[in-house]
Amino acid sequence: MRANYLFTSESVAEGHPDKVCDRISDEIVDLVYREAAKTGVNPWGVRIACETLATTNRVVIAGEVRLPPSLMKKDKDGKDVINPSKFKAAARRAIKDIGYEQDGFHWKKAKIDVLLHSQSADIAQGVDSAADQQGDEGAGDQGIMFGYACRETPDLMPAPIYYSHKILQLLAVARKKGDGEVAKLGPDAKSQVTVRYVDGKPSEATSIVLSTQHLDESWDSNKVRAVVEPYIREALGELKIADDCKWYINPTGKFVIGGPDGDAGLTGRKIIVDTYGGAAPHGGGAFSGKDTTKVDRSAAYAARYLAKNVVAAGLADRCTIQISYAIGVAQPLSIYVDLHGTGKVTEDQIEAAIRKNMDLSPTGIRRHLDLNKPIYAKTSAYGHFGRKAGRDGSFSWERTDLVKALKESVKA
Repeated sequence: MRANYLFTSESVAEGHPDKVCDRISDEIVDLVYREAAKTGVNPWGVRIACETLATTNRVVIAGEVRLPPSLMKKDKDGKDVINPSKFKAAARRAIKDIGYEQDGFHWKKAKIDVLLHSQSADIAQGVDSAADQQGDEGAGDQGIMFGYACRETPDLMPAPIYYSHKILQLLAVARKKGDGEVAKLGPDAKSQVTVRYVDGKPSEATSIVLSTQHLDESWDSNKVRAVVEPYIREALGELKIADDCKWYINPTGKFVIGGPDGDAGLTGRKIIVDTYGGAAPHGGGAFSGKDTTKVDRSAAYAARYLAKNVVAAGLADRCTIQISYAIGVAQPLSIYVDLHGTGKVTEDQIEAAIRKNMDLSPTGIRRHLDLNKPIYAKTSAYGHFGRKAGRDGSFSWERTDLVKALKESVKA
């Protein structure tokens, strides 16, 4: 492990084109879970993989679904087809909440196409009837998923991504409150923080980058900095800003045309922003728009949950966990733990403790973390990890309720 170095991570705001698409896709996931609950449909049977494309006043929603009857209608031949009305309404609400009421992208004026269709029967049979002998549902796909935790911040997240998210969260809250000049900022923004590490610990910010949309065309970079700097300093909080810190605020100058009008957006293009800012490996699968039979999502949540509990238990200062799956097979093919030389016990002991204390089949993960709920829209911006577990069941994978069990297991 290096002791002294610089490391950088970026975040993007909820109004970034890709994040608009992530939000819409996750609103669709929530809609399906919500309708299932309202109409008495078993939420364990919900299936959705929803992709969104956004460009100038246009949104396209596509993917595979298995829906409650309340989201279906009869076509002219009497066949059951998807009713697009509630999906369109969910997308418009999301765009409005983000704050887009601009000529090039407006929640009311954008044309929305819903091209969802029934789930592939080949995929469904693998998920519904596992290929092993346990009778649990199989994984929705093959793949590898990673979880990570470290002691750099209160939420056990890497410092660069933690502070990059925090800058944009504070600006979004202030923008939506509408107080003063900060209300003239637009929804689209990106941040980036470089942190100097000394003896392996975050010491100071050496560069800060922020590009934010603004609605007043007379503003230049200096004006934007005057508006946003107090929020940046508040966000960095206890992290020192280096005396020679380089500030790059709207370095290209004016940034008026933004969001999907300035650049097309797609679901799933910000997977490093969504996770650990590059400080840990990523399996490659995006989260948004997927129900939790998709291990891209649920197993990544489980891996973070386990890594966080390992660190919170004092068993290591850093922990990376990899889990792998095959489509249609319930139990993971492998579990790998790396404590990066910081472990108080061995990796073998942690791997054994994990297997003892959590069923990592899709069924087991969904049950342990209570994932069959409409809790995903709020994950679509500012990271899926390092957030506060909510009373509604959101971010349940951020709980540290496995600490005692892990400690007892490694003692045995």
